[in-house]
Amino acid sequence: MTTAFDPIDLSGTPLANRIAMAPMTRSRAAEGGVPTELTVEYYAQRASAGLIVTEGIQPSVVGQGYPFTPGLHSEEQTAGWRKVTDAVHAAGGRIYAQLMHAGRIGHPSLLPDGLTPVAPSAVTPAGQLYTGDGMKDFVAPRELTAAGIRETVADFASAARNAIDAGFDGIELHGANGYLIHQFLSANTNLRTDEWGGSVENRIRFAVEVTQAVAEAIGADRTGLRISPANPYNDMAETDTEAVYAALVEALEPLGLAYLHAVEVSAEQRELLLALRAKFSGTFILNPATEGPTDHGSLPLVEEGVADVIAYGALFLANPDLPARLRTEGPYNTPDQASFFGGDHKGYTDYPALAVS
Repeated sequence: MTTAFDPIDLSGTPLANRIAMAPMTRSRAAEGGVPTELTVEYYAQRASAGLIVTEGIQPSVVGQGYPFTPGLHSEEQTAGWRKVTDAVHAAGGRIYAQLMHAGRIGHPSLLPDGLTPVAPSAVTPAGQLYTGDGMKDFVAPRELTAAGIRETVADFASAARNAIDAGFDGIELHGANGYLIHQFLSANTNLRTDEWGGSVENRIRFAVEVTQAVAEAIGADRTGLRISPANPYNDMAETDTEAVYAALVEALEPLGLAYLHAVEVSAEQRELLLALRAKFSGTFILNPATEGPTDHGSLPLVEEGVADVIAYGALFLANPDLPARLRTEGPYNTPDQASFFGGDHKGYTDYPALAVS
């Protein structure tokens, strides 16, 4: 019987166990989006995870959505991440970089040179965003032109190449939680009438083009995708979830991606996620819906064949040695819930007094 503590081959990359650290934004980057020595220490401490997926890393300047988040679009950023990957590898770990373009979830005050957040369509999200100057209302994003879309696809591919230059074992594309790729998938944020909008086939086009470009740049065996079907986070409102994600997975399946990483928003979604898994031949990582932080109670999902790998978010913050604690079913240090914006047991909101990935 396969357990979460057994090794797994991730498209040629051996993982020591089937416990992944979910991507969680930390907002600790230095000036210019460069990782710091604190970043190096943070990830090296958690190298006993079978796979670490980093906080969201912006692939371009305009892709930044929160204060003090790191990038992978400059030489300085790439060099900073090399220190992180060297430390993780020295500790025996494996680490993927999550490329996250925030799209409309951002603010001009976070961007240089008068830039404005971009999106599939000029639809302003409800709510506010934490910035260096406190909470601010979201603004109307600038609708990407066809040329802008192609440039954004190229930005993802360039950042993926930088990630490999920085020593990452691969990259995860953030197609979940209301950020740019997700914004193209949903009809409430994508009002386009060209080849990237309207029908299901058109709305999945951007996600497919980005994934293809990255796979061509670094290899499909080093490329993963994160999705969160029906996730309302960041003012999303999907109306045709099953059709969209079935079409997306079917379109991506021939590429031979390393993995599909699914965020389960509620227990009612399990049937849909299992259906998507059946369409995907690569490794399936599940961030399961739980009451409170995901703990050892989710380990049997591997034994039952529901998932190949289980992703853990909040508990990894307070328990750097989480795989060892899962094996003994605790004890666990309790994450400081005061540091969560909106609460999170699925790994997409976690940084002190702010929000996230």
